[in-house]
Amino acid sequence: MTAPGGVGPLDTLAFDRVHPGDRLPELRIDVTASLIVAGSLASRDFQDVHHDEAAARAAGAKGIFMNIHTTNGLVARFVTDWAGPGALLQRVSIRLGAPNYAGDAMTLTGEVVASRDGQVEVAVRGRNRLGDHVTGTVNLQLPKASGR
Repeated sequence: MTAPGGVGPLDTLAFDRVHPGDRLPELRIDVTASLIVAGSLASRDFQDVHHDEAAARAAGAKGIFMNIHTTNGLVARFVTDWAGPGALLQRVSIRLGAPNYAGDAMTLTGEVVASRDGQVEVAVRGRNRLGDHVTGTVNLQLPKASGR
């Protein structure tokens, strides 16, 4: 993924190249049963609704669904893929909406809403066919000057 201004995937965006209104490139994520189960196991969330189809249906869900820890990690990945490996996440604040079920696709979008003193705030949204799965903000620190 190339960031605005021609920064390559191994570079980090410099603060002076990021401005409110800048949009991040969309990221589409196929929500598979494997992604849901692996995310649940990796975050040590053993709630049966994240890995057992029958238990999820008995709880009133359409099927197994993604946990908040996986969503949080995908949001962080989305922003750091854009900003580069030298970006320092300060805060990820999200709110869940519609579930991400196996078989769904989620599209993440983002926009820079504030920048000051090397700190950038990005508003994020992840939508699936049911609506907003996740909304929130990510605050990160970027290096202050570009080398270009």
